[in-house]
Amino acid sequence: MPDSRTTAAIEILSRLVAFDTTSHRSNRALVADIESYLAQHGVDYSLVPTDDGAKASLFATIGPTDRPGIGLSGHTDVVPAVAADWTSDPFVLRRDADRLYGRGTADMKGYLACVLAMVPEFRRRNLTTPIHILFSYDEETGCIGVRPMIAELGSRLPKPRAVIVGEPTSMAVVDAHKGPVRWQIEITGRAAHSSMAHLGVNAIAVAARLMGKINEIEAELAAFPPDPRFTPPHPTLQLTEIEGGTATNIIPASCIFNFGVRSMPGLDVDAIERRLVDFAEQECLPGMRRVAPEAAISIREINRVPPFAADSDSDIVTLALKLAEQNDTAAVSYATEAGLFQAAGVPSVICGPGDIAQAHTADEWIAISELDRCLAFLDRLADWAEA
Repeated sequence: MPDSRTTAAIEILSRLVAFDTTSHRSNRALVADIESYLAQHGVDYSLVPTDDGAKASLFATIGPTDRPGIGLSGHTDVVPAVAADWTSDPFVLRRDADRLYGRGTADMKGYLACVLAMVPEFRRRNLTTPIHILFSYDEETGCIGVRPMIAELGSRLPKPRAVIVGEPTSMAVVDAHKGPVRWQIEITGRAAHSSMAHLGVNAIAVAARLMGKINEIEAELAAFPPDPRFTPPHPTLQLTEIEGGTATNIIPASCIFNFGVRSMPGLDVDAIERRLVDFAEQECLPGMRRVAPEAAISIREINRVPPFAADSDSDIVTLALKLAEQNDTAAVSYATEAGLFQAAGVPSVICGPGDIAQAHTADEWIAISELDRCLAFLDRLADWAEA
């Protein structure tokens, strides 16, 4: 039989899953439920809402307020779930033996549920180091929601001494990850009848030249100093979306495409953009503008999440290894909010329940045994914070 904290975590997870917090939707109903729960347990909290109030991050502190503590960080949003692809309703928690099915169970409402289930225990302890709760929104769309909350750390909100980000790592301690940077390129040419091609500037053809340069850079990244802890062991650069053209007999006047890099610590990401800007200005635009002076190429960064690498002597990594009862750290190729905390001067580490292989899938699930391991980790954190 599961112990009372596991039972509580499953009950909380059932409530959290029932809120459809797909990133394009509001998370305020879920946040209101957490607010009510924290209030019941006498925990003070603050919100960091969006300008329109449709979404909010939540920050709470348990323990003394005159010193920095350990932050437990997670996101409330989930990726879309197509009901037809699921065996059961993705927003109704379903149990099958040791597995709990539902959107966000692994990524990462299972971790949120464990943190919340431990609130009564954190409150019961005589903590000498506070425990902070930091729940964000819109992580899945580029770690958007955590940024305004980080901006308030050290002013309106206390700045933690360190943060544990609970992304699904199967409770392994992760001290490094890649970081996505995404760009959009928009080419403006000139339309013409396809039989009079010399009168137009083919935006798709220009896009193809730029894509060739991107593929050239991608090949070069394979020679970046490898880190075998990552899979693949080097940065990657990929074309991801494209839109252009209106008809088969019209020279396309516009084309928009997106591409992104999965960066690693030490990669000069800005150099990639500089190379493309130079290529556009020197190799593409002169010929385009001889036909159409209004021709243009816009290269715009649309999102950046920094790669993450904890300091080699990081106290929070040492603590996380102790709490997880492990000796070695790991690295992952997906991104988390840890890099943003680290860039803001808050040492970070990643450790959370669930298998990343289940994240973003139909019939997403988390094992109850993973919740048990996370609760044990958090219980040992309470022991440490009480000492």
